[in-house]
Amino acid sequence: MTRFGVIIPSRYASSRLPGKPLLDICGKPMIQRVVENANRSGADFVWVATDDERIQQVVNNFGGEAILTSPLHSTGTDRLAEVVAKKTVPDSTIIVNVQGDEPLLAPHFVQLVAQLLQQDEEAGLATLAAPISEVKDLFNPNIVKVVLGRSGQARLFSRAPIPWDRDAFAAGQPANLPVGVPFLRHIGLYAYRAFALTRLSQLPSPAIESAESLEQLRAIEAEIPIAVGVVDEAPAHGVDTPEDLDAVRALARQALEAPSQLTQNHRV
Repeated sequence: MTRFGVIIPSRYASSRLPGKPLLDICGKPMIQRVVENANRSGADFVWVATDDERIQQVVNNFGGEAILTSPLHSTGTDRLAEVVAKKTVPDSTIIVNVQGDEPLLAPHFVQLVAQLLQQDEEAGLATLAAPISEVKDLFNPNIVKVVLGRSGQARLFSRAPIPWDRDAFAAGQPANLPVGVPFLRHIGLYAYRAFALTRLSQLPSPAIESAESLEQLRAIEAEIPIAVGVVDEAPAHGVDTPEDLDAVRALARQALEAPSQLTQNHRV
């Protein structure tokens, strides 16, 4: 069985949902829902990495463990690296980064990404991807695309449509996707070996990372191999907007009323 831990980066500030980790979801703060799901994954430990004492206090109150980190971190990777250093985590330890605004993330996805990294001894990171089936998703800059090499490791991530089918896209966005082209959307769930987290936090942000606003491009630039597992469909979406929050609350109510009718993707 794969041994791994989970660290959940959780910031208080949010332009659209201030105090997002503490918002109520059917009687529990969002961060508690995230921690409880992470505990179901079989992780050896689950820690919350936060920049705010209010989040730390709430986590401590429900029996979790929260570590205060610098408010100056620009990425979740840097926040996790600080926790790894504070906790003196061994270099070979597998750490899964579970976002603090994903209360519906099914535990089996956490297990899967950790297992992927364990199986690829060359990789410093592992992540997931799912097939893109609709043109609107391929051309949506909020849906990150990934191209894989023959080994199953990532070659490139971009917000732009990649690979670019020259003939099919020459006149702009088509009505249908070209047949036979492996379009993949990136799923933002990561597993890291602890030494890779430390190394990434010490590297400057390359121009390609800043241009795309994609922190995984720092690993691509540094030639740190990223293993990618392709799943049939993406996990449940996180909470970015008030509309997302309403949808999550509705699913949580449904789960409490009739849990057997929900898929594993929507466990709360």
